[in-house]
Amino acid sequence: MALREVVMLPERTDVLIVGAGPTGLTAALTLARRGVEVTLVDEREQPQVTSRAAVVHAYTLELLDRIGAGAPLVARGLRAPRFSVRDRDRVLVTVPFHRLPTRHRYALMVSQSVTEQVLTERLAEAGGRVLRPYRLTGLHHDAAGAVARFDGATVRARWVIAADGIHSTVRTLAGIPFTGPADTEESFVLADVLVDSTLPRDGASVFLARGGPLVWAPLPDERVRLVATATDPPAEPDAAYLQRLLDERGPAQRPDRVREVFWSSRFRLHRRVAETFRAGPILLAGDAGHVHSPAGGQGMNLGICDAVDLGETLADVLAGGPDRLLDEYADRRRPLAHEVAGFADRLTRLAVVPPAGRPVRNLLLRLVSALPPVRHRVALRLSGLNQRVTVRQ
Repeated sequence: MALREVVMLPERTDVLIVGAGPTGLTAALTLARRGVEVTLVDEREQPQVTSRAAVVHAYTLELLDRIGAGAPLVARGLRAPRFSVRDRDRVLVTVPFHRLPTRHRYALMVSQSVTEQVLTERLAEAGGRVLRPYRLTGLHHDAAGAVARFDGATVRARWVIAADGIHSTVRTLAGIPFTGPADTEESFVLADVLVDSTLPRDGASVFLARGGPLVWAPLPDERVRLVATATDPPAEPDAAYLQRLLDERGPAQRPDRVREVFWSSRFRLHRRVAETFRAGPILLAGDAGHVHSPAGGQGMNLGICDAVDLGETLADVLAGGPDRLLDEYADRRRPLAHEVAGFADRLTRLAVVPPAGRPVRNLLLRLVSALPPVRHRVALRLSGLNQRVTVRQ
């Protein structure tokens, strides 16, 4: 058995990034390409191999193009040129992406593990790497930056980026409140499966059902990602459980049949947004700053966009730009987080309309979807391209 190489942490670094998921990797790559000294750490011994997030939207791909990661990711994904909203066998809304003002007129269906692999490869080409496993145990900051304590090591950094997810240790140690409505906890089922299905594989579908939404999204290698709200789901939903979800919420006349489960899990979350994205030299990005329903596939995309924005802004500050640029980053990203969280919640609420109200809901959705300008606005919103007018260019 080959021994794992242990790389020691530096005593000092310009930027310390905690968390090597898509957000942390993107921030590190953005900074490394600008010649910034960056140290990226993660507490896991190995990267996760489960797929979790499964869609990369057009605006995210535009930003990944800026840091050299867009083309290799597109080459490994499945292009989906449309998105559909359904009530069992009825198509209520079809949102086409072919008129989007971008070269990426599709949503890219690709597992998060592949996204992380591509980012890791590009980071290596830029001279960076992930240092593992290092668990953050302490953090304080002063006029010169921040001091981070790990098991057996201390690192002084001019800046620290929290990219360590929903339960961010950096955010907690920095004392930044993570708040949201009290009644927003939801449980979700997540699975990659092989199914016999008549649904088209050129786009993702969300089924609006009384029990909650069910997302059906094609992945490469003939796999399908299922995401659904659920009450007290098992830790690892099996084929029988997933089949029941499809039977209750999916196509009725020609129902899907689950043939194989490659991976499944459950998770719970509250809608939360950090009260600030900056505390002195400590900066938040991704799930460390915001978390919300996965409806619409917005979470990882918003985190990657945070990371490119923050990486470019921080590189400008380190090159001599004014410190207030980082306040402007925080002021840009926090309202976007609230807006995306609200959008995801509205998609979820559409699904749980009581049976008496579903005919009216369905009629309104079909009428609205018949208007091309409305479909275009929804496509802009799903793709993230509406952010172009609110982000730093």
